[in-house]
Amino acid sequence: MVSEAPPFWWTKPDWRAYALWPVSRLYGLVAGTRMRRARRASVPVPIVCVGNFTVGGAGKTPTSIALARAAKARGLRPGFLSRGYGGSLDVITVVDPDRHRARDVGDEPLLLAREAVTVISRRRVGGARRLVDEGVDLIIMDDGFQSARLVFDYALLVIDSRRGLGNGYLVPSGPVRAPLEEQLRQTSALLVVGDGKAADALIRRAARAGKPVHTANLATVDAQDLSGRAVLAWSGLADNDKFFRTVEGTGASLYATRSFPDHHHLSDDEAAEILDHADAHHYAIVTTAKDSVRLAGEHGPAAQLKEKSRVIEVEIRFDDPRAPDKIIDAALASARKRRLEGGRQG
Repeated sequence: MVSEAPPFWWTKPDWRAYALWPVSRLYGLVAGTRMRRARRASVPVPIVCVGNFTVGGAGKTPTSIALARAAKARGLRPGFLSRGYGGSLDVITVVDPDRHRARDVGDEPLLLAREAVTVISRRRVGGARRLVDEGVDLIIMDDGFQSARLVFDYALLVIDSRRGLGNGYLVPSGPVRAPLEEQLRQTSALLVVGDGKAADALIRRAARAGKPVHTANLATVDAQDLSGRAVLAWSGLADNDKFFRTVEGTGASLYATRSFPDHHHLSDDEAAEILDHADAHHYAIVTTAKDSVRLAGEHGPAAQLKEKSRVIEVEIRFDDPRAPDKIIDAALASARKRRLEGGRQG
């Protein structure tokens, strides 16, 4: 799967999108067929898949964390399943945030492991079974909607309201991961994050298909003291501009930014440049939790940057506070039905 989205994916289709259309058509045929016909493995606990329609971040990880917190509040023991993108380990691994580094297991799994038991696995079926062995009673799968490896009891597709589906084309002409009709067919509900209008057409289409649509916003946690401060913000995300808007939303004065690709590990020179520029202009340095965790265990300028970077924590806040419980209830009911039907077939 493509991980870095070229800028033209998020603008009106142009010659580049048109030139790649034949490849996109073939890609769509393969991706759609796989989603439609693949034989999926089943595990004996409910699985909620938090995915998105497109390549690039839309808020899946904070959404997964919000669902885990809701599950724990009602006495469940959730666990996260992640592919571990950006990490080097190629074996099924239970993530230990005190021992593993982002270079080992990926940055997002380290964040998830702070909340609940987290397993990374390139082979999702084996990872799900390991979580069952670890005693979880609800699996939250961070991404993997299009992989067609496991039976989902609930598929929550997250979409950024400002970016929407980009130019609406399939990879590599655009950011869409598989034919939209097939993705919507297998979607349980949408979660629209933010107050933009780019997802409105998809919301209407989902509503016509009878899919529930939840809404939410990313909110900062304990960032009031940044108001009025001159800051340099740096990040390596799929949508760095979203983070920079978040910084401005704290009331900070955003004087400088540094953007890097998603999951990027800073070189010593890059870290040193950020430190030197901030020091020369007396800027406070701010970044994301995901970026900060990639610096853990590093040395030299990277270690100094981690120490001096203020992490702006964000969380998903559903407009309907009951939405996470509704999602969990639906997943539990679907799993009960699945097990009952499996027993009858047996």
